[in-house]
Amino acid sequence: MAVEVTWWGHASCTVEDSGVRVLTDPLFVRRLAHLRRRRGAVPPPEAAVAEAVLVSHLHSDHLHVPSLARLAPGTRLLVPYGAVRAVPGLRRLGLDITEVSPGDEVRVEELRVRAVPAQHDGRRLPVGPHRSPALGYVIEGEARTYFAGDTGLFDTMADEVGPVDVALLPVGGWGPFLGHSHLDAQRAAEALQRLAPRSAVPVHYGTYWPIGMDGVRPHEFHAPGEEFVRQAKRLAPAVAVHRPDHGERVRPEVFAA
Repeated sequence: MAVEVTWWGHASCTVEDSGVRVLTDPLFVRRLAHLRRRRGAVPPPEAAVAEAVLVSHLHSDHLHVPSLARLAPGTRLLVPYGAVRAVPGLRRLGLDITEVSPGDEVRVEELRVRAVPAQHDGRRLPVGPHRSPALGYVIEGEARTYFAGDTGLFDTMADEVGPVDVALLPVGGWGPFLGHSHLDAQRAAEALQRLAPRSAVPVHYGTYWPIGMDGVRPHEFHAPGEEFVRQAKRLAPAVAVHRPDHGERVRPEVFAA
């Protein structure tokens, strides 16, 4: 076994490599403001068990303080630089917090975790003085796993991320319209073309949807996963795409056959 990935919904994944569990962007609630969880059960308590947790940016569906409060005291938490100032509630969680910027590397037991850039507005609020970078992360152990967070497609993506074996890519969102600072299924497949991993897992789709908007472009909720599979076959046929159900664990291919 080189790496196992469990998708809990939205951008929340557990990556297990070398016996170390890393959790990404935990969001463990049925409802968040105007968003309601429409698919997949709220993750069970074992989803919050991890040696380290990675937060990609400060938006509340990625940095969710009540979900982080489910972590065991002393759990290692990596957040973008400036997060503690922008989100004072982080200080009260009893976690081992490290702020990182693109290019920083942190050792987590047998793993190395490297922060990489993302093209996304990383602020906690749409306006305000507190700015933090949006990040992706490369988790390196037996395999190299790229968690993209929330990002658009940008010219230097492949150079910034470097060689990876598994790519966890957002392919949708929580509303009927996506801007260019997000990947949709088509742009995520183009990212595969550039990154050329062995395997990919689509995330950040088909979980939350605004209350009262079921009839507004519903295909944007239901279709991104299957559309990503279709586009990946066309643009990056050498990449093995795994599309797990909520709560399902997969073992992506990381070595050449």
